Amino acid sequence: MNKRLLYVSLLIISCIIIFSQCIHKQPGEDNKDLRGEQFAGSAACMGCHKRIYDSYLSTGHYKTSGPASQALIKGSFVNPHNVFSYGNGTKVVMEARDSGLFQVAYGDSVLQELHRFDISVGSGRKAQTFLSWRNGKYFQLPLSYFIPAHSWANSPGFPPSYPKFDRVIPSTCFGCHSSAVGIKSVSMEGLQLSEEFEKNQLVYGIDCERCHGPAAEHVAFHTTHPQEKAAMHITKIGGLKKQQQLDMCALCHSGLGTPQKPAFEFKPGDALSDYFFPDFTRPERAAEVDVHGKQYQLFTASKCFIKSDKMTCSSCHDPHNNERNRLQAFSQRCMSCHQPEGPAFCKMTSLPAAVLSKNCIDCHMPALPSRNITMLTEGQTSPTPDSMRTHLITVYREETKAFMAALKK
Repeated sequence: MNKRLLYVSLLIISCIIIFSQCIHKQPGEDNKDLRGEQFAGSAACMGCHKRIYDSYLSTGHYKTSGPASQALIKGSFVNPHNVFSYGNGTKVVMEARDSGLFQVAYGDSVLQELHRFDISVGSGRKAQTFLSWRNGKYFQLPLSYFIPAHSWANSPGFPPSYPKFDRVIPSTCFGCHSSAVGIKSVSMEGLQLSEEFEKNQLVYGIDCERCHGPAAEHVAFHTTHPQEKAAMHITKIGGLKKQQQLDMCALCHSGLGTPQKPAFEFKPGDALSDYFFPDFTRPERAAEVDVHGKQYQLFTASKCFIKSDKMTCSSCHDPHNNERNRLQAFSQRCMSCHQPEGPAFCKMTSLPAAVLSKNCIDCHMPALPSRNITMLTEGQTSPTPDSMRTHLITVYREETKAFMAALKK
């Protein structure tokens, strides 16, 4: 058996195992939470953790998916900013109708098809893409919204010459953009896996219990024992081993691996290797890894990580707060190891240490273009790559030159 056939066979077998275990909700069930009675739902956390909860509502984790609405969607529904024209003469118009929001395809001014915006995916910092539910399946709509260009754009990987409305979205995509999705049935159609979803059965965003584990018992205990300050019946993140903490983040920030179990079943403390087959990216080839999606591989190939016994994602990131673009705050965390008076500090001595310590990030973790995520806006002949900060912490000479030149102006 050649390697390609082996990999295909493993993928098919793992998919059958996974989707037979995905979240099903039978008619007549009335759990408070889609995931079952052991889950309390994020709203239950608010009573004791209101400050943290309120702050979390502004994070990318919370905003990574939601019910599509004009308040949530960044793109315009007003002419002429709501029109995208294709090379074959077809145009798609974003329309707000009495019955909802739609992407509507017209050919020679004749309506060809229309599909509802049901779910928005993406925090809205870089881009948003949209799903439409019909006949038990979710389909990605052909147009996404590209924030840097302030424009509707062809969804990544979609044909540039005509609108495609039939790209099916599997439950694996929801594994990192939601906290649960309800699946009515799973079947194999030839070699293709076919899923039927329950409409409106979704726990949006990455909620508290995706990272902290099921909390119903924790909530019940502390409701009846308000005097108890030690957290009971909940996973203490700080009490996990270093690799366990890393695996929690790597579940969604290590790219699309070949699954063994549903991502929704992962609990804090679990081993990522029990859920995905190994990634064989070698640290010495980390510079070849795309900046989108594989932050774990890039981070763990960095000298900062390799030389540290305790460094994890949480060493730099506070998942309860939106710290986007707070470069000085991140740089101060670099200072915990790279003190200005120490040998590990920046060697660019032409500027004062007080200036350099305000921004380590643009030199050592610059925003680089993604090869995998590109957006074609109307009128373009070639797509524009999305850019993301690389998590391979090292020296980027060209970016450093540009940064230093800007400081000296």
